[in-house]
Amino acid sequence: MSSQYDVQDLLELMDRLRDPETGCPWDLKQDYRSIVPHTVEETYEVADAIERGDLAHLPDELGDLLFQVVFYARLGKEEGRFDFDAVVDQVTRKLIRRHPHIFPDGTLESRPASVDGMTDSDVLVNWDRIKAEEAKARGEEPGGADDAPASQLDDITPGLPAFQKAAKLQKRAAKVGFDWPDTGMVFEKLAEESRELRAAYSAMKDETDTDAVEDELGDLLFVAVNLSRFLGVDAEQALRRSNRKFERRFRRMETMLAEEGVELAGQPVEQLELFWQDAKQRSDADTPEDA
Repeated sequence: MSSQYDVQDLLELMDRLRDPETGCPWDLKQDYRSIVPHTVEETYEVADAIERGDLAHLPDELGDLLFQVVFYARLGKEEGRFDFDAVVDQVTRKLIRRHPHIFPDGTLESRPASVDGMTDSDVLVNWDRIKAEEAKARGEEPGGADDAPASQLDDITPGLPAFQKAAKLQKRAAKVGFDWPDTGMVFEKLAEESRELRAAYSAMKDETDTDAVEDELGDLLFVAVNLSRFLGVDAEQALRRSNRKFERRFRRMETMLAEEGVELAGQPVEQLELFWQDAKQRSDADTPEDA
């Protein structure tokens, strides 16, 4: 046995787990749909490790994500649809096609004479053009099944997390000039949507009358994503950072109160605010990068 396992070892492990006679009962029960939540979770764990700077554990998290790909490939192989080699082959071919500035002859062995003068924006323009050509070659005409006209918003994945989809929608619209002229106007729009949300809340008849509030809150969040784009910040990443910051501060507050023998539940809001500010100050002193 080699001193370090490789991809073939991982594929063999997957074969063992899915063996109908001696495989793992849990793994044998899974199908494409049942694995999806695990894939999403593993993707976010990779992102979390990177954002926390926990590079020591990043290989472990990347391995968990790779295992998801191996699992899907095994299911495809069992059904005679595709296998892991097909996955590798297709992504390699696609990346060669979409990087003609690196692989001018369309082969992995080809080399460019030079890439001087080419910018990342040029790369993205080529990427979108080639991607559209691929879709047309597959017979996937823009506009969809309802014979709708082609749109800049075609091929945006429907199931993206809401913040990510909002950012993609905005970027596509901005490509044709449908965008705010400057950051100041986005701040003004954010304030406007905040006022409209407050007005909708004030107009609620009862606690079930939330339709208008939900609509205005969605508009506020959409503009917040737009603002993040103008500021050069990823909204999803910013919110995850705030989540970590809140969790760190709240846990510190719980620890402080427990050490003093004080119950958190039942405290008046004014006292809770004092506890929170104290915990916030101490926690941020320990972890200033998220302060």
